Amino acid sequence: MAHPLPGRLWRALYFQYGIKLNNVFDTQIAYTLLKEQHGKKWVPDDYISFVDLLADERYCGVVYDEKEEVRVLLRKDPQFWAHRPWTVMMKRVAADDVRFLLRIYERMVKSLTELSKWRLSVRSSLYCQCFCAGDDCFLGCPLPPPPEQLINGELLQEEVLAVVDVPSGKMGLVIGRKGSSILSIKQCCRADIFIGGQKGPPDKIFVIGAVKEVRKAEAILRGKFLPN
Repeated sequence: MAHPLPGRLWRALYFQYGIKLNNVFDTQIAYTLLKEQHGKKWVPDDYISFVDLLADERYCGVVYDEKEEVRVLLRKDPQFWAHRPWTVMMKRVAADDVRFLLRIYERMVKSLTELSKWRLSVRSSLYCQCFCAGDDCFLGCPLPPPPEQLINGELLQEEVLAVVDVPSGKMGLVIGRKGSSILSIKQCCRADIFIGGQKGPPDKIFVIGAVKEVRKAEAILRGKFLPN
């Protein structure tokens, strides 16, 4: 069974503990695919928060107000989770972050089509690989093959991961004022585009999506910092 994870928890595991994952069931990606199944138009960066996912009655239906309280405390004290001993509330919130995942996983799996399950598996694998794309553990790591019953019945688009190296001092040109430049690229290329940020490689941009859209995004991104 794939391991259900909320959003980008795999990113924290890699950067804080060096743990590299595979065979992950990414709940944010699953939620996006379920919306597409119901005819929702694709929108860049349209991710659901873990709190909102828990509150969705189709998948869990649990109100998690305490999580917001912890977020406020964390903004005031970035070392909040480093304090010892943990309070009762800290223990309860840490447990709640994982104890509902199997329920969400089981309900999502029942709603996903075979095609969506395959797309979820591919995208989750690509996300897990992106930050450690240069590590030996992922060299030649194959992506999940499409289900046999869909090979002839559906038009399956290959999805890939591209890592764009940004020259020193040029990231601001790519992001633009208040993120306007990179947002415009996301809107014209149907691909997920994100940067390492504070906890990732500051000089790299990651692009995940169908081959055609990824290549288009790569060309536009490089045009932002390559000399004319």
